[in-house]
Amino acid sequence: MKIKTYISGPIDANNYLIWDENTKDAVLIDCSDEREDIIKDVNDNGLNVKYILLTHGHFDHILGVNTMAKRLNAKVGIHINDSVMMNSVKEMCQMFGISPCEAQKYDFTVKDGDKIQFGTYEIKVIETPGHTKGGVCYLVEDKLFCGDTVFKNSYGRTDLPGGSYDEISNSIKNIIFKLDDNITIYTGHGPFTTVGYEKKFNEINR
Repeated sequence: MKIKTYISGPIDANNYLIWDENTKDAVLIDCSDEREDIIKDVNDNGLNVKYILLTHGHFDHILGVNTMAKRLNAKVGIHINDSVMMNSVKEMCQMFGISPCEAQKYDFTVKDGDKIQFGTYEIKVIETPGHTKGGVCYLVEDKLFCGDTVFKNSYGRTDLPGGSYDEISNSIKNIIFKLDDNITIYTGHGPFTTVGYEKKFNEINR
């Protein structure tokens, strides 16, 4: 599996293009902006982007959905508990002094335990609420795409609507930390890390 990272949008979120080199099926995880370099990489590699999968509904991870879904001919998925954010993105943008923002569309919802196929790979959906009510991680083999649930040494803020420290603490300690130590965590902002490293050094343990 190939992975390419794009730092994108108004708050430098990580978007990940992942693909099967044999079948050329691909998935874009989070979609913060319309990006010509993503389009170019898709075309240059002959990829078929089947899905745009959103880790959560905050504006800085979804603002490119409408345009990119159309240009890539991809279906958009988000957890049902965050689906309302697709319509209320304008209000959240205003909270952060960013405009204009328009409502974003989605095609289907995901839930814990769902399995999404692309090429020869399977994506497992893992619910990890706390940063938002509908926050999820996507596990592909030994790679976990976790949005803003976990950062290197830290974790996502819980002071925005729908956030909960108790929930994010449970999601990290009792769900993510139960995974294999060698799993690489691809975060929503900043560098990647591993489950084993975060079990030792993440400030959620303090």
